[in-house]
Amino acid sequence: MTGTDQRFREFKMPDVGEGLTEAEILKWYVAPGDTVTDGQVVCEVETAKAAVELPIPFDGVVHELRFGEGTTVDVGTVIISVDTQPGAGPAAPAAEAAPAAPETPAEEADEEPQGRQAVLVGYGAAPSSTKRRPRKPVPGRGAPEERRAAAAIQSELNGHGAAPAPAPAPVAPAPTGTFTTAPIGVRPLAKPPVRKLAKDLGIDLATVTPTGPDGTITREDVHAAAAPAAAAVAPEPEAAPVPAPAAVGADRERRVPVKGVRKATAQAMVASAFTAPHVTEFVTVDVTRTMKLVQDLKQDPDMVGLRVNPLLLVAKALLVAIRRNPDINATWDEANQEIVYKDFVNLGIAAATPRGLIVPNIKDAGRKTLPELAAELGDLVATAREGKTSPAAMSGGTVTITNVGVFGVDTGTPILNPGESAILAFGAVKLQPWVHKGKVKPRQVTTLALSFDHRLVDGELGSKVLADVAAVLENPKKLITWA
Repeated sequence: MTGTDQRFREFKMPDVGEGLTEAEILKWYVAPGDTVTDGQVVCEVETAKAAVELPIPFDGVVHELRFGEGTTVDVGTVIISVDTQPGAGPAAPAAEAAPAAPETPAEEADEEPQGRQAVLVGYGAAPSSTKRRPRKPVPGRGAPEERRAAAAIQSELNGHGAAPAPAPAPVAPAPTGTFTTAPIGVRPLAKPPVRKLAKDLGIDLATVTPTGPDGTITREDVHAAAAPAAAAVAPEPEAAPVPAPAAVGADRERRVPVKGVRKATAQAMVASAFTAPHVTEFVTVDVTRTMKLVQDLKQDPDMVGLRVNPLLLVAKALLVAIRRNPDINATWDEANQEIVYKDFVNLGIAAATPRGLIVPNIKDAGRKTLPELAAELGDLVATAREGKTSPAAMSGGTVTITNVGVFGVDTGTPILNPGESAILAFGAVKLQPWVHKGKVKPRQVTTLALSFDHRLVDGELGSKVLADVAAVLENPKKLITWA
């Protein structure tokens, strides 16, 4: 089946993201013989960024699935073929088998060329049809006995109809009906495959005792002659090696191939950690008023049905801080040796999913109202947990928030996403003793950590951004005055 065959159409692995080169087939939704229609989802694949469902772009009956589930396939490789004319007759097999070669006697199998063998696509190289020219006889070359022996062999190989050759020079028969080794000056009788076998084993046919008809040397004769020689040089048997003891706990290890999201995350983190000089700053802040505002917003009619939580207000506080300090929203262009300042904020939210950590982003988050931001945040988290985040949703981020507090962690030193200038870690909110209005009181406190690329963000700029985020969370009324 070829691409020019209008009956069978092939669907190739598409580039479902930005510059992705491969994807793993997670699940097939169809099997050979199933009817499919244009736009029907036929499989789910996992790229380095997300799980994506692939629709088929034409109608027909599934002819062949080229790869099984769990296989990683390069972009542009055919993964499924469809019979678009199922009523046109029986479908040709996916790969034609090579015609069976005629049976060959066992002794001649070594010399007979085999037929063309079928490969994955098409056939292997055909056996050469070029024939060697027969060598011209050289006058006076070879003894008469050797020529007569060669003629006898040729007559035997040609079969019936060949001219009878003169009988070879008589050889004294050996006792018990077997033949002795060939006399000096007489070429031993043996078929070409047997001669090749003797050559490969290093056996001189003149030293072999023939047992075949008319004094012909057989394969068994050659092997019998080779056996004593092999026994004479056989090395002393070595003692069986004692197996090394298994490592303690080796039977309780579990190995998982590095691929998909985990592979992409590892590569991105290594590239970021060893490319951008990271600086991380910390601040501990009283967020009691922010936590109270969260409860009030849950009762607000404009926020009904929306996802309202502390992360929403942390995101809003960061967006306000970026508006007040826009130079932090930038990218370092190494190739052109430029700093690219951006007038939009694609706010990434790190989300833990069954497939691993992914960072989709809310496009142009700085221009969204609080209800719009809440709606986007809710959709982002729900889609990520379902494993349906598209690669486009995880591309183009400028600044990210990672909420490590949901795991009870106070804070951390987050690594930048490649191409971004800053990432904010939001720690756990805990009830702690805090000095408030001159008195020690129990207050809800959290710790923020901001990592930034020190090539384009100085300590002063990074400190201002972190201080502004803390100020908004400590006194949410600043959202009104600063926004």
